[in-house]
Amino acid sequence: MPRFGVVMVLGAAVLVALILLSVLYGSADIPLATVFTAIQGGLGFGETAPAPMERIVFELRLPRALFSAVIGAGLGIVGALLQTTTRNDLADPFLFGLSSGAAAGAVFVITVTGDVLGFWTLPLAAFTGGIIASLIVLALVRSLQSDAPEKLILAGLAVSFLFAALTNYLIFAGDNRAAHSIVFWMLGGLGLARWDSLPLILAGLGLILGLSLYRRRWLDALLAGDTTAHSLGVPIARFRMGLFLACALATAAFVSVAGVIGFVGLMVPHLARGLVGPLHGPLIPASAMIGAILLTASDLIARLVLAPQEIPVGIVTTSVGAVFVFVLLFGAQRRER
Repeated sequence: MPRFGVVMVLGAAVLVALILLSVLYGSADIPLATVFTAIQGGLGFGETAPAPMERIVFELRLPRALFSAVIGAGLGIVGALLQTTTRNDLADPFLFGLSSGAAAGAVFVITVTGDVLGFWTLPLAAFTGGIIASLIVLALVRSLQSDAPEKLILAGLAVSFLFAALTNYLIFAGDNRAAHSIVFWMLGGLGLARWDSLPLILAGLGLILGLSLYRRRWLDALLAGDTTAHSLGVPIARFRMGLFLACALATAAFVSVAGVIGFVGLMVPHLARGLVGPLHGPLIPASAMIGAILLTASDLIARLVLAPQEIPVGIVTTSVGAVFVFVLLFGAQRRER
């Protein structure tokens, strides 16, 4: 079996095992038989489990496990796309103002308006903030009349600082009693996972997965540089802006329900390239699989490390990410010697 096939088969087995563990273990452990009975009952097949068990399994833990897999896969793909289009190995979904814009929208709702639209208020506000930040970045790049990757990165950093300042002002001027909710949301968490919002993140994943696989030849051409890609018929400026907009839409969808989860998009593409190489045909599915595994495992750790108390999943991913960057830096230094 080719290396790519081995990676995907083993990855699928690990992911299924992690999802099962996420449903079984938490503040209260649930027997395996009860889990399967609750899932059957929730789907309307066979006997039903006791109502509290069915609610914990089918309404809380199962959607949370699926959300972690879908969002992790999406962030992994977005990271791979941004690192290719910007030719920056440290690019990730939150380098371009996306997270800062989403955070500002969410904090505005928490501190100012409240849940005026019910459950959907926070996701919609975060999604809108992320899209506004992305549109400002695109407007800045267009006004500079340059499609150079470094201009895109600098514009993203500027917008990120702007929205970070706005977020900090809202936190300072808002209700101090909301500080815990704000901090938990800004560090990432999957407590908002509900079946009703699953189509939103599936749409985000489907958008970038479909686009990246459809244009994988163009992405491979970008690896050789803009001049070579242009000679092969790739419309560089339009393709780069289109990819960024798609990544922005997908990331805004993910952030709107999970908050700001850092380092997944940075780490995953490096791990995937080490396993399947740089070509995007195998790289994109491998990034999706590794991202799903990483975030599902991180969420499981976040729920168990201080059980029954839950810590933000961003603390786990940031800790792993910091170690990963150290390893990356020392590895680069050894190669230069």
